[in-house]
Amino acid sequence: ESPFNSKVMAETIDLTGDGGVLKTVIRKAKDDAISPSDSLPLVDVHYEGTLAENGEVFDTTHEDNSIFSFEVGQGAVIKAWDIALRTMKVGEIAKITCRPEYAYGSPGSPPEIPANATLIFEVELVACKPRKGSSLGSVSDEKARLEELKKQRELAAATKEEEKKKREEAKAAAAARVQAKLDAKKGKGKGKGK
Repeated sequence: ESPFNSKVMAETIDLTGDGGVLKTVIRKAKDDAISPSDSLPLVDVHYEGTLAENGEVFDTTHEDNSIFSFEVGQGAVIKAWDIALRTMKVGEIAKITCRPEYAYGSPGSPPEIPANATLIFEVELVACKPRKGSSLGSVSDEKARLEELKKQRELAAATKEEEKKKREEAKAAAAARVQAKLDAKKGKGKGKGK
């Protein structure tokens, strides 16, 4: 039995139910290996991406042995990756076939990725880590920070409005007092003239 045959024997799983994202495990992880989760959303991967139509490699981390890191489930990567990575365990290598609607869609991503391209990725999940205290400013941390800033701005604006109102009320009250004094004077003046 050649290793090539055993690869073909590996079962292909339809992760989306519509054939849009197919996954074949090339190397299984250990049974007790961890998977990405809400508490471990940051993943490190090695990968190689090829075009299904001609097998052309359009992207790879193997050349410079770099690691690609991202946060699962945040839309930081193509849909197929968010879906597939959740099913992987650390140490696993899988082949992921992505139809265009789960990848770069009809526009593609020129010049590397043509329109309506089906992509094949070989992905190795190297690690998954918690978001907290990670040096990686993840997408959702960024979102949370912006939300916080927005809240602070809204609060500041509301406070300003409040202060403006108070100032206007104070002005109105002061004006009313002046008016009352003037009225009182007028009244007194009239009284004297008679």
